[in-house]
Amino acid sequence: MGAEHFHITKSSGEKVDFSMEKLKNSLQFSGASDEMVEEILSRVQDELYQGITTKEIYNRAFALLKKKASVYASKYKLKKAIYELGPTGFPFEKFISGILHYSGFDTKTGEVLQGTCVSHEIDVLATKNETLNVIECKFHSEDGLKCNVKVPLYINSRYIDVKRPLESTRNSTYKTIQGWVVTNTRFSQDALEYGKCAGLYLLSWDYPQGDGLKERIDRLRLYPITVSTLLSNREKQFLLERDIVLCRQLIKSSFLLDHLGVSNGRKQRILKEMKSLCNL
Repeated sequence: MGAEHFHITKSSGEKVDFSMEKLKNSLQFSGASDEMVEEILSRVQDELYQGITTKEIYNRAFALLKKKASVYASKYKLKKAIYELGPTGFPFEKFISGILHYSGFDTKTGEVLQGTCVSHEIDVLATKNETLNVIECKFHSEDGLKCNVKVPLYINSRYIDVKRPLESTRNSTYKTIQGWVVTNTRFSQDALEYGKCAGLYLLSWDYPQGDGLKERIDRLRLYPITVSTLLSNREKQFLLERDIVLCRQLIKSSFLLDHLGVSNGRKQRILKEMKSLCNL
């Protein structure tokens, strides 16, 4: 039976036809060579069975990639690595702030703004080109959950409350104000329609098309430390608690690996992995 005739189970529980092309694209995204990709596709195809979950397919491809080269495996596991920033969502806010910082924005996290009615803690404030962007992040720690219309509805009401006082105190640092909704998953169709109608800027894993989180992270080489195949979960947690969210940040603060008691040889391997991911 050809691979295209297998039904797989998505994280949402939906059963769909298996797409060898999608798996191929995700492996190519990791940077693996065409020869390596074809070898892994052949191995995974031999192990398919009716009803296999996307998670199982992912785990098998990841294990094969990791044997070949840890850097490719790190890039391949990007989506899963962002889920691992949880469960609080706070590191995700820092992650978004970091992406924007390296895109030329001046950023602040966790600022409290007084609204017309009540005060609000804003996830990220980012200024660029005389525009103040008021950014709220919706983090999901589970795969398969979409960001529904309730999220932009709620965020827009908060944004409207803080916008009027901000407009009355505009100064030389910004001339216009823009509300954002950012999520690590996908928006439902209603959420997209409402967000666009309300004038919010929407950013998700794959939206805007060609400029979603996935593309921005890869283009800017701004990978979260959770992509590392060499750091343990305990070590990742230690670093996240100290606001080290990006691989770039760990390269600059490598002394923290000494605090963790990492041996010099292992430290050099970790930093080599980080630099390779960042293309430094």
